[in-house]
Amino acid sequence: MSITKESELTGMQEASKAVATTLQKMRDYAKPCMTAKELDDFGGKILNELGAKSAPKLTYGFPGWTCISINNEVAHGVPSDKKILAEGDLVNIDVSAELNGFWSDNGGSFVLGEDIHNHQHLVNTSKKILQKALNSIKGGVRIADIGRLIETEAKKSGYKVIKNLTGHGIGRSLHEEPHEIANYYERSNLTRFRKNSVVAIETFISTHSTIAGTAEDGWTLVGTRGGYVAQHEHTIIVTDGKPVILTEMNGIFN
Repeated sequence: MSITKESELTGMQEASKAVATTLQKMRDYAKPCMTAKELDDFGGKILNELGAKSAPKLTYGFPGWTCISINNEVAHGVPSDKKILAEGDLVNIDVSAELNGFWSDNGGSFVLGEDIHNHQHLVNTSKKILQKALNSIKGGVRIADIGRLIETEAKKSGYKVIKNLTGHGIGRSLHEEPHEIANYYERSNLTRFRKNSVVAIETFISTHSTIAGTAEDGWTLVGTRGGYVAQHEHTIIVTDGKPVILTEMNGIFN
């Protein structure tokens, strides 16, 4: 969507505050020996208290309030009671929701407790790349050039990118135009970012795989060549200069 009036800005700010608050509190709440379902139920409680509706549940009938992906899971992880968090796990929480007709999306990977499996460098790299991408986005910039930046920075650090998961437009629904803001250079994509448009920008920085496939549960995505993936995501408003980061309060860059 494009922000054309004050009420739309307010609506996006409120929806973004809801998802950002939920993500931040879930990250703080996560502990070893906790099940993914316990963590998800905690997040669902926060969303409900804020009057927000889980976007994946509302849109797709997803079996959880949020997506919680652990270790080799790339995205859309189902938060079941069979998944038990452990010290050093690579955990990704993705929270998206609708509030009063406005939709927002954010997510972040982190190492739970002590980094005993050496995932922190991957996490830090994903954060730095997202920060650099956000600082480069403004009206008129080609979407493909941001994809090239993300992939180039990943390669510099010894990593790859997941090519079939992308950022996207958002606002009045979960996914809007532009439908694909890829993590790599798509020569054929001539689309440019538009001033005042709302988009969700996300990284998928990978150790081994470049494609994510669907696991047996029909929801969870895993790398076709294994390895690990770190994802970080903010919903932003594009401007003539630095973007407005609507979900900044989630603290994923801390």
